[in-house]
Amino acid sequence: MIETTREQVTAQETRRRRGRFDARRLLGWAIPILALLLLLGVWELWVRIDDTPTWLLPAPSAVAREAVKSRALLWDHTWTTLQEVVIGYLAAFVVGVAVALAIGSSRLVERAVYPLIVASQAIPIIALAPILLIWFGYGMTPKVIVVVLLCFFPIAVNMADGLRAADPDAIALLRSMGASRAQVMRIVRAPASLPYLISGARVAAAVSVIGAIVGEWVGASSGLGYLMTRSVAQFQTARLFAAVGIAALIGIGMFVLVALLGRWLVPWQADDPRAADGE
Repeated sequence: MIETTREQVTAQETRRRRGRFDARRLLGWAIPILALLLLLGVWELWVRIDDTPTWLLPAPSAVAREAVKSRALLWDHTWTTLQEVVIGYLAAFVVGVAVALAIGSSRLVERAVYPLIVASQAIPIIALAPILLIWFGYGMTPKVIVVVLLCFFPIAVNMADGLRAADPDAIALLRSMGASRAQVMRIVRAPASLPYLISGARVAAAVSVIGAIVGEWVGASSGLGYLMTRSVAQFQTARLFAAVGIAALIGIGMFVLVALLGRWLVPWQADDPRAADGE
């Protein structure tokens, strides 16, 4: 009887914490949405009161009208950029994981490769884009390479850190039982690195659009970056803002998608209601 009462109290406490946690999560989504709506409202009022020219700063309503009016044009260029982002991101994920596994498997490889990975990020992407344009032309290839160069670093570095953070006692236990290096990697180190990998993948997803846009700025015949430069030359500022908004939505969508996949792949790292109470 006492045990049953304890179980009931525990279940009630869990439901209470979960309900409070869900309310906090809902509030966490509501606050930025309300802040964005407030910003758009202030922007709309400012443009109307100040009578700002549309070519200088269009109102959000003007941007929305232009997005509807030019939806076919925007979709064509969005599709090009989306392909570059998805292909480049997937390639960066594969390259990043492969590099991280190589670093985690050998100290010699780590000493040889890790400094080169860090040094590669010291080179501005905007400086590499023209070189890639000369080598590969105006097609999709140079844009995909730029996305890969921008995205693989957080994936590789975070996963490599996760491989190093594996439980040393578990590794020692497996080795004492005669496990090979590959078995240690598969059983202990790779699973331990998954939360780190997901964290780096989220960062890479958020910045993936930047690589595609930069590549299109340098040289392209389609894509949102190309549309932006053409809109600036034609003083189509509302269309420019619409393209920027779509690019931002792609980045947000990539981030959310990777975060959801991460919660599915690493469910034990999902937010715990007890964490909300500081337990």
